[in-house]
Amino acid sequence: MVSSNFIRAIREAGYISVPTAVAELIDNALEANASEISVGITRSSSSGLPQIEVEDNGIGMSSSELSACLRFGGSSRFGGKGSFGRFGMGLPSASLSQTRNVEVTAWQNGSPALTVSLDADRIAAGHPAELTPRPGQAAGTASGCRVVWRDCDRIEYQRLAWLERALHRDLGRMYRRFITADLRLTINGVVVEATDPTHLTTVLDGSTALPAFEPLKYEIAAEPDGTAFVTVRFSMLPVSSWHALDNATKRHMGIVGKGGVSILRAGREIANGWYLMGSKRKENYDDWWRCEIEFDPLLDEQFGITINKQGIRPSRALREALEPELESIARILNNRVRQAFEDVKFRAAAEESCRIAETADADLPVLKGRGGPARPLRYEIRSAPLPIDTMFRTELTSQTLTLVLNVDHPAFSALYVPLQDLQELRSSEMRTALELLIISYARASLQVGSDSDDVLRAWSSTYGRMLQRS
Repeated sequence: MVSSNFIRAIREAGYISVPTAVAELIDNALEANASEISVGITRSSSSGLPQIEVEDNGIGMSSSELSACLRFGGSSRFGGKGSFGRFGMGLPSASLSQTRNVEVTAWQNGSPALTVSLDADRIAAGHPAELTPRPGQAAGTASGCRVVWRDCDRIEYQRLAWLERALHRDLGRMYRRFITADLRLTINGVVVEATDPTHLTTVLDGSTALPAFEPLKYEIAAEPDGTAFVTVRFSMLPVSSWHALDNATKRHMGIVGKGGVSILRAGREIANGWYLMGSKRKENYDDWWRCEIEFDPLLDEQFGITINKQGIRPSRALREALEPELESIARILNNRVRQAFEDVKFRAAAEESCRIAETADADLPVLKGRGGPARPLRYEIRSAPLPIDTMFRTELTSQTLTLVLNVDHPAFSALYVPLQDLQELRSSEMRTALELLIISYARASLQVGSDSDDVLRAWSSTYGRMLQRS
């Protein structure tokens, strides 16, 4: 092997971003049981190039482990599937993808620190790699490790603040499980906050996403033998609460443009995009539901994990096991989102009718069974699927009378849909008159008493049959 050519080639290892390369160092720190990891970003006073330093309070390395850590495949965990690492390529390949000069310092149990370094320029010039540990400088912890990338010539951010922002965003998402647990991860002293793409932990305007279904579990064959589980979770974002947010807020919070599937390996995100959804193509509506797929490293071959843990290449067996059901669920959720936006549009159009009804309510008899103070009712009109013979359902609380119009009843498609699609003032007036007719009927039925449900069912059924014959 020609060492100089190998180093030049490995510098093109294909890390898609600085955060994905830095993530290799964080993976190593977590493997070493670190609970605190600090990332420092500065600019070299001599070259003006960025310098990145990652320090942890893990178990550190012995002298023999340190001398091997910058050798390709030199990890003691080579071939293992217990956690993050697997091939022993992460530290040297990630480092050289960003810099020509990497230095690693480690210390254990209060012993003197030792340092090794790798200089790509010296190796490219034909000199052998010097990986013998030499005295180094420890930090304030009993054990730990520090990796320094000097003169990072592959980083294209013109401002370090932009790089910090990218690291906060991406690392907060990749390591959200660990940050939510007990990991303290900082960048230039600022704590990295967990970013949850499913939005199950995001509270905005008093609302949060909710699980769409119970988690799904799939038992998949693992090499060389045995099985392991894949867990799939879906969440649904609150369209009714978040649709009116301004576009800047939606983008900042990752509500729009960030939908899709998050792939987690051993709790760490290794990919996000549109995976394992069969023939279903991503649409704008699909921003409003999320999917999280988590698997055990035992299934690395099935997911097609690469050396640098960026993206997946699912096997045929995995696709056949997951895609049919996941595609069906994706289509169901897409339809739910469409209906949610239709409902938002429907409620907005019904606001005028409800306002008029509320104004008139003060002059009408108080309904029995309301409870609470006898002040005018609030009115609300919604739409939802109901039994076919029910044109609408009335729900009365102490403060609100809600009409739920049945989207499956013939009256909805015969009357509401045409009026909703028209934009002229005349159609708006007709719709308001129709809604006031139904509201007044519903209120009068409640005012009459116990037989009102029977009257409503009979009227709904009769009217529905007439419309079907029209």
